[in-house]
Order: sequence, then C-alpha cells, then structure tokens
Amino acid sequence: MTVPSFCHQEMYPCVSLLLLLMGRGAIPLVLSQEGKVCSKTVINSCSDCIKSGAYCTWCKQLNFIKPGEQEAARCDTWAQLIERGCMEEDIISPKNDFSSSKNISLSNTALDKGEPIQLRPQEVNLKLRPGLPHTFTLDFQRVEGYPVDLYYLMDLSYSMEDDLRSIKTLGNELFNALQGITKKGRIGFGSFVDKTVLPFTNTNPEKLNKPCAETEMYCQPAFGYRHVLSMTEKKAEFESKVNKQRISGNLDSPEGTLDAIMQAAVCGERIGWRNSSTRLIVLTTDDGFHMAGDGKLAGILEPNDERCYMDNNLYSKSNEMDYPSVGQVANQLEKNNIQPIFAVTKNMEKVYRELSKMIPKSEVGVLSADSHNVVELIKNAYNRLSSKVTVTHDALPDNVRVTYTPLCPEGGPSGDKGVCNNVGVGQMVSFNVTVTADECMQSEISFLIGPLGMKDKLKVSLSTLCKCECENPVTVDSQYCNGKGQVNCGMCSCKAGFVGQKCECSIGEKDESSLRAACRKDNGTECEGRGDCVCGICQCYTLPGGSTYYGTNCECENESCEKFQNKLCGGNGKCRCKNCECKPGYEGTACQCKKSDEQCRTPSGSVCSGRGTCKCNQCKCMEGYQRPYCLTCPACQTTCITKGKCIECLGFQTGPFSKNCSQACTSISEFKMVETLPPGKPCDVRDVESCRVFFAIKQLDGEDNYTAQILKTRECPKLPNIYAIIGGSIVGVTVIGILILLFIKVLFTLQDLKEYRKFMNEAQKTRWSENKNPIFQEATTTVANPTFSGE
Repeated sequence: MTVPSFCHQEMYPCVSLLLLLMGRGAIPLVLSQEGKVCSKTVINSCSDCIKSGAYCTWCKQLNFIKPGEQEAARCDTWAQLIERGCMEEDIISPKNDFSSSKNISLSNTALDKGEPIQLRPQEVNLKLRPGLPHTFTLDFQRVEGYPVDLYYLMDLSYSMEDDLRSIKTLGNELFNALQGITKKGRIGFGSFVDKTVLPFTNTNPEKLNKPCAETEMYCQPAFGYRHVLSMTEKKAEFESKVNKQRISGNLDSPEGTLDAIMQAAVCGERIGWRNSSTRLIVLTTDDGFHMAGDGKLAGILEPNDERCYMDNNLYSKSNEMDYPSVGQVANQLEKNNIQPIFAVTKNMEKVYRELSKMIPKSEVGVLSADSHNVVELIKNAYNRLSSKVTVTHDALPDNVRVTYTPLCPEGGPSGDKGVCNNVGVGQMVSFNVTVTADECMQSEISFLIGPLGMKDKLKVSLSTLCKCECENPVTVDSQYCNGKGQVNCGMCSCKAGFVGQKCECSIGEKDESSLRAACRKDNGTECEGRGDCVCGICQCYTLPGGSTYYGTNCECENESCEKFQNKLCGGNGKCRCKNCECKPGYEGTACQCKKSDEQCRTPSGSVCSGRGTCKCNQCKCMEGYQRPYCLTCPACQTTCITKGKCIECLGFQTGPFSKNCSQACTSISEFKMVETLPPGKPCDVRDVESCRVFFAIKQLDGEDNYTAQILKTRECPKLPNIYAIIGGSIVGVTVIGILILLFIKVLFTLQDLKEYRKFMNEAQKTRWSENKNPIFQEATTTVANPTFSGE
C-alpha cells in the first residue's frame, strides 16, 4: 500500500494499523509504530469518534460498513479507512487551527513611542483536537533602557543601626548605579520591624515609645511596617527621607519581614509601581522572619487575606492579622511582577537562599557588616535576574497541558517552564510552546504566558474541535434511509416511530425505549455492546475471525476462551460461549490437563487428605490448608484449644459437654486412655476442677476428623492444710496484739518521761525565799512606857 502524503503531517506519524473490534462502539486502533490506541470508548457518532483520540477519523461514505458491522466501524485511522475502501473526500478529520490576532513587532529600545514591546505574539487563538498537540514560537527580547522601579525595604530593628548609618551616606551612589542600568529609574523606601504585641514587642507604654536601649538617644516608637517614600526620580527627596529615619526595636529575633513584603506588593498605588517597568524589592535585614501561624503566639488567629491595609503610611492590620505564608508572598510577587533581592548578612544567607527557592525570580546577596557593599550587591543581583528569562503560564484546567522548549544560545531545560540563561540586553530568545487539550472543553478558556517578573504577556484563547461539520443534514427523507430519515455523517437519523440502521423498523404504537429494553440483559448494555437492537431483537456483529456473536443478547462467542500452548482450549475441547467444553479424559479451564489423581494421593491412599479436590493432578486445598496434600493448616486455630473440652468430657466425663458428649464431640472418632503419651510436646487443658489434662491428638483424612490419646493421670493442685492456716492465723493475731500493746506502753512511757523532764526543769528555775513564815513566829508581850503615857 502506498502511504499517502498526509501520513507525514503532524497528526499522522507514519502508520500501519491493526483493527480490533471489541464490542459495540469499542474499536481500539493500535499504531504499530508507537503503540498508541485510537479509541477504547463507546462511539455512536462522528463527534464521538473525533473526541476519542487524535488519530481517529470518520468515514461518511454511504454503504461503507458491511452487514453485521456496527456504525462505529466508520471510526478508524486515515490509513485504515483508505485501505478499507473509504474515499479521501469522505474522510472527516478536523485539524488544529492556529491564528495570531495580535502580533506587534518587538521594540528596540525603551525610548520608542508608547510602551515598549518585549514579547510577541501578544494574542493567539487555538482550536485543538483532543489529544493532538500544537506548537508555536514565542519570542522575547529585553529592550535597552527598560524602566526600573526599585523599592528599598529596610529592617530597622536595633541590630541594624550601623546599616542605617551606611544607607544614609549611599543615596547618591545608589542613584548613580540605577542610572547606569536605565535612564528611567525610580526609587522608593519602606521600613519594618515587627508586630507591636507580646511576645514580639514589649508592650510597656514606655518601651513601645522607646524600644531601644536606654543609652540610645535617637529611637522611634515600635511599628510593624511603614511606607516612607513612594517611587521618585528625585535623589534629594530620597536622601532627605532616609536621613530622617531612626532605629527602633523588638523582643524576639525574627522580624515581620513577610508582612512588609506583602504590603509592598499589594499596595501598588501607594508604592507607585509603574505599569511598564522592571519592579524590584531590595530587602535588607540581619535576621530571620516570622511566617503564617506565628501570630497565634500573640492570640492573632485571623489569617492574612493578601489585601492592602495602609493608614497614614502604616500597616493598620499589623496586630489584627496573622503573618502571610511563604506561598502567599510568592503568589503576590509573581502576580504583580515583582522580583525580590534579599540583601542579608552572612549568618542569614542559608535561610534566605532556601526562601529564594520557593519564590520564583528572586536573588540573594550577602551584606557586609555595615551594609557598605549594598550598591554593588544590588547591581550584581539585578544582572543575574535580568539575564535569566523564565517563561511560564497561569494555572490551567487539568485537561490542558503546556510545555516549553527553549531556543536559546546556551540551551535550557524543557518542561512546564522555559528557561534561558545569560541573555543580554537586546538579544532575542525564542521558546517553542506546545499546547495540548486532553479532552473536549465545554467553552473557550484563556490563559496568559510570559516571562516571570515582566508585565509582557501572551494571551492564549483555547477551544476544542469536537464536532463534525457533516452533522447538519441537508437531504430530507433520504432513500438510503428508506425515506424515513436523514443522512448524518453517513448514518441514518430516523424519524420518530422508526429505528434501525436504515430506519427499516417501524415501532408503531410501541415505545422505542421498551423495544430497546428488550435487548438489554439485566438492564445492562444494549445487546451487550456486540450487536444492534432492531425492532427489539439483537442483530449480532461479526467477529474478525469470521464467526459471529450469538445468544439472545449477543452474550456468547466462541473465540475468546482460554488458550493453552497457543491453542484454543488447548486443542482438547471446544469453545462454547466463552467456556471450554473438554473432551473425555481432559480437564482444566483450557482443557490443558489429563484427568489423573496420581500426584494428589497421600501415602495412606486418600486424595488430598480429604481436604481438597484434585485438579490437573494437583490438590486444590480448602482455605487455609497447604499443598501438596492439604495436610497442614498454619492459619487454622490449634486443635489443642478447639478440642480441649471434648477431651475433658470423653476422658473424665466432666466439663460443659459432659451431658451430651457423644453428640458434641463426633469429630473425635476414636480415643484411648493411656498411661504414657507418645514422644513430643503434648497438648494440655485445665478441667473444671483446675486439673491439667494431657493428651495427644492427630487429624485423620477429612476436614474435621481426629483420633486422640488421653493420659489417665491428671495433674491436680494440692489442697491447702486447714489446721496450719488456722493455727498460723491465731498465732499471727496474738503476735500482732502483743506488738500493739508494747507499742502503746512505749508511747505512754515516753510521754511520762517528757512530763518528768518538764517538771524538773521548772523546779530548777524556781528561787525560794529565806524569810520566816509569820504563822510560825514566837509570841511577844507588849509593855506600856509610863514616860510616854498620855496622862
């Protein structure tokens, strides 16, 4: 067969295909070269065919399908349809459609009138077949003198005091460096510390007003983030604002860095970002950063909502809203085309390099101790950022894929992002953009493609081609459809009351759904997907081998039985409705085995120990038992446990089965009472008298058939000595009583000694008087002196 020229087009990589009919509407078409499948879905129309795969085409030629074939046979690859006799003009195969609705030439310099154009094309329209990719080229060229907006965001915590002094002296040098990059450069300034709540900042009113050390004369009150200066081209204004800045402070080491970056990104009007400019945030700090969740330490539970809250140039929601996450910050930076440069001290370099990995289009530089190298750091970081072009896209639906292949001097990795390195100013680089829609889409979607950190974007409008142009019938009451319908892409679309491949069946008063229900088995697929339902009767399809499906619902066929040695039913049987009927003397699902149980017999002569069946001369054991003879069951519960109660009632007529032992323990067909048990570890069980009964049990042929040997002598625990217990108890109580009395006696003796010592101490302290007791003085006689007589 001559391969037509269209085989070499994008959608037809060269082709030799194998047709396999697998049920109604299910025709897998396998590409012999790439192993791809045209379709495995139900196909009822041309549109279904187009949706089913990028390599599927539809033949609308009348009388193309053979009797017994389903209409889905019209769906195949181009080469197969040609080979089967379909005319080229009757083959329907929509192709991808690409058009550029806006494609303005690239600008050479930023001095051109209007906004400079760095990306082309600017707008494209794509109409894609599901699964068929389309590739187009995207060009990018960075213009010379492109405007730059640089926002200097500085940590003003107390440890940055010397850095603040340096930046106050570097204003002129910073402006000169910016002028060396572009004549359209502007600079803004902002500062940050941390949230002014505990545990981040001391909330004592005096400390809030002056959070620095007592010796620090110039210290501004604590704050979260402050916007100091909007974008300006005036060097004097920048120097004036920066010179007025004072150091501040907080308690913990991490700062409110992410809060500041978020507000600088989303408050575009306050910052003064231009629409067409390279936007840079230069962040200088010597410490780490708080992130989402840290606000809970201060009782701040409201998550960051990524909005601008600026009041008198201060972040007004600093103490009400949690810190943003790294993902939120990265999203807003990318959304607003802002490229951050982290100028940090050496001890923080590793931390911010890890952060930079999570923020696309960012750079990290190491500051000197007092930040005197910040200007050189910014220049180097800007050069690295501007020389790397990374093209990516918006979020896409799950059924749309976009990949990039860089076409740049040094090459670059292909994938969901396109990257070119070392791209100079004025140098054009290109990317092959490949868009694939895996499924049909209900409506048109649009998305943006462009380099990270740049405003320039390509708008892609994407829709899918999932309909056939022939599905608008013109001929009414076509003779091909017996005058009862219209031809639609080679198929008959019948009038109400008529059904069939050519509208040959009149359903009369019957409901079409009831006729079709008669073709469904157990409410399943119509005719099992292997035939057409014509007037309530299944007309079964023909198989590739020449035979046909059969049965009331076309449920049977004789070609898909199991094979053995590449022979249907092993050559030892016939295939009947998908099952092998074996000849005498053979068995197995594919009649692959001669009937024999030689390998299934145990030494005792039983087949599979009575616990399985012999199939193909191998035992198929009951659940749990193992081959080859189904002797052991590792997963089964041990018989020492399951048969213990029966052993007790058979050997000693005790236990729960003692009243109906013969009925409850029929599984033990034979038992003996013995003086000694055979060698090996015996089983044992405790009976109702707590005695240990020892026994050996053996499983016979069959699932539940055992013989047992029971030891006549039980091992029972000895009875306790009642007299010893009573005597011991009496002696114990007596000894305890005596000990208690002795203890009480000791307590009283100690108390008496204490009182006696107290008495003796008091007696020694008493001093006795030596005067005589007047009660015991001798009697005296009083005589009157006549001299002193009153007479």
